[in-house]
Amino acid sequence: MIRSIHALFAELRENASMAVTAIAAHKLRSALTLLGVLVGVFSIIVVMTAMRVMQSNIERELASLGGETFMVRKFPGTFWGVSGGDYEKYWRRKNITMSDGKRLIEKISVPANIGIESVVRSGEIKTRYKTSAPLVRLYGETPGSFQARNWDLAEGRLLADADVDGGRNVCVLGYGLATNIFPNSSALGELIKVDGIGYTVVGVLENKGGAAGGDQDNFLVAPLSTCLKRYGSWWRSLTILVQAPDRASYDATVEEVRGLMRVIRKVPPGKDDDFEIASNNSMIEQFSKTTRSVRLGVAIVSSIALLAAGIGIMNIMLVSVTERTREIGIRRAIGAKKRNIMVQFILEAIVLCEVGGAIGVVFGISGGNLLALLLKLPPVVPMDWVLLGLGICSLVGIIFGTYPAWKAANLDPIESLRYE
Repeated sequence: MIRSIHALFAELRENASMAVTAIAAHKLRSALTLLGVLVGVFSIIVVMTAMRVMQSNIERELASLGGETFMVRKFPGTFWGVSGGDYEKYWRRKNITMSDGKRLIEKISVPANIGIESVVRSGEIKTRYKTSAPLVRLYGETPGSFQARNWDLAEGRLLADADVDGGRNVCVLGYGLATNIFPNSSALGELIKVDGIGYTVVGVLENKGGAAGGDQDNFLVAPLSTCLKRYGSWWRSLTILVQAPDRASYDATVEEVRGLMRVIRKVPPGKDDDFEIASNNSMIEQFSKTTRSVRLGVAIVSSIALLAAGIGIMNIMLVSVTERTREIGIRRAIGAKKRNIMVQFILEAIVLCEVGGAIGVVFGISGGNLLALLLKLPPVVPMDWVLLGLGICSLVGIIFGTYPAWKAANLDPIESLRYE
């Protein structure tokens, strides 16, 4: 039994070696033949890699939320697949206001942690020591946002209700920003300027480190009332962050918040919500759902490319059988069986497809990760799609290489020896 297995592997190894030699003997022809396979696999891998990168970016944006936290907002979390008519529907919704958030806090029965926020701007921060890069985010927040966003205090204090009620010019810095603009001393008590307006630093948050290639500590938090007064409130829709007490009460908290928001915003019974409830899972599910048609389109295009490539491979293999008729006759004359000839030609077709597929995988991963480079995300390798693509290549080689292999195996040995 073991001896027969060893003999089988030896035969496969020899046939594979002969297949590679035959392909290498006609480099240009082989390169042109595998081009179709390369294009088909490349189109699959580049799109799937890019989608994995975009999904990674969504997960990065949501990673700052604490456990069991969801958002109530005017617009969906992502606009993938949203038509112009739907966008207009979202745009016509009433803005979510500070009053909506306060009324929700007053009415909710579960002990949920609720914060109200708005990402106000991105710009530079000036201190007496230095000026930051013009990419620092300014968050307007209420005290409840810190726990909901999983922001922990390193030194000083967090924002208090009195800061929001009084519209004070105070702020809390992310760790990365604090160490950047105050490299040699504590930031507490220091004055910083945003758009020429001074804010006193009352706290610094703990270091979270780089998030997916970026820095998730490069921001400052000011009282929401102060930000709305400085940058306007009538046109701005806010986001309400709600953190359920625990995983077991998450669904019940979502449903209670949905019901209360419908009452607060006077949504008539039977009408759709005029707000969105978004969580990590719901946004990832929405992204997957709305990109399904893209994946389907890519699969169709790739299938056409692979079909054309398979026909080309069959054509080239039939030419190869004709060119090597005498070689086949010699092999049959010295004892080669029909199955040996079939295996050799099928392996040749598979190797041809796999070489094209491997090159397509490399180009596809490289092309898809250009998006990761632009978003400053770590590169993504969709191994499931890589394995699927290479498996399809083998299948194409088997399907379109079988007939030429059968034709080669069934050539008359005597007639083959006479072939010139």
